[in-house]
Amino acid sequence: MDLDLGAETEAFRAEVREFLRTNVPDTPLPSMDTAEGFEAHRQWEHVLAENRYSVVSWPEELGGRNASLLEWVVFEEEYYAAQSPARVSQNGIFLLAPTLFEHGTDEQLARILPRMARADDIWAQAWSEPEAGSDLAGIRSSARRTENGWILSGQKTWSSRASFADWAFGLFRTDPAADRHRGLTYFMFPLTAEGVTVRPIAQLDGEPGFAEIFLDDVFVPDTDVIGTVDNGWRVAMSTSSNERGMSLRSPGRFTTAAAKLVELYKTEGDPGDSAVAARVVDSWIGAQAYRLHTFGTVTRLEAGGSLGAESSVTKVFWSELDVALHETALDILGNRGEVSNGWTDGYLFSLSGPIYAGTNEIQRNVIAERLLGLPKADR
Repeated sequence: MDLDLGAETEAFRAEVREFLRTNVPDTPLPSMDTAEGFEAHRQWEHVLAENRYSVVSWPEELGGRNASLLEWVVFEEEYYAAQSPARVSQNGIFLLAPTLFEHGTDEQLARILPRMARADDIWAQAWSEPEAGSDLAGIRSSARRTENGWILSGQKTWSSRASFADWAFGLFRTDPAADRHRGLTYFMFPLTAEGVTVRPIAQLDGEPGFAEIFLDDVFVPDTDVIGTVDNGWRVAMSTSSNERGMSLRSPGRFTTAAAKLVELYKTEGDPGDSAVAARVVDSWIGAQAYRLHTFGTVTRLEAGGSLGAESSVTKVFWSELDVALHETALDILGNRGEVSNGWTDGYLFSLSGPIYAGTNEIQRNVIAERLLGLPKADR
């Protein structure tokens, strides 16, 4: 791993920094979990896309800049350092797009990705079901063959961004007689299709950051199947590897938060509390370790490697780092943390990290069985 980024990469960093300095809104956008905020964030995505910053690592013909993975990491570092708006399009550009690059057809890439890059279409995840959360292989929603396509039926829940999104992606069971991890197919479907009902789920703050999706005999053409029929588990694993690994939680998110934590301790912390000081240091070191780990991952991928089960290690690490970092900030603030929306909101969101993208309990099983070769526990 070479940490000398080179003149060309540093020039790209300077260009990105200047763009963000002059374009990031002066005041935070409304919450993207509201209709007003969702559209405001979509408009921000349009600004990024007009300047080819929405998907810098994609090919130019699909809306990107042909930037390297290293340049993407640099972009993310600058993006978070500039306190830029959250990416309302993240389910599409960080999860579905890598899946399409690996398993999609040329027609799908040309039809879907340019619109995704411009935020003309914003995507929701349709993974979890009422009886199948982290146990993705336990899904019951079905798809049956019809002329030139499929009929989808069932229910999805905790679907991120679905309250206001345009399209969704997820697994459906196409062979009910097959083993749990077989007979599944990966579909895309518009949330405006006949037979689709979206029911927003209000969070504690009243905002619908998630939704239930009900599918009542929804037609989906063959062209919206990703990969091959009954082989959806393999396709889904490439999506989950990206979600758990590098793309969804770039190191810039944590290095920026850790730097803010250090400044918070300097201005608000008790110099005599060595325990809290040690936690601040641990958080800063953890963020830097994740950054270096990501550079190592980039080096491996650019050499032809791939993300595999080791993405579960990454997911456990960044999710627990996020919780620890925000807990430390709130402990420094004490009662004042209740009126510090930035840290409090960040803490509440961090608590979901060990759950989404596969619970950390499940990820530890993956680590034990697939990486360490330990025997499966007796059920």
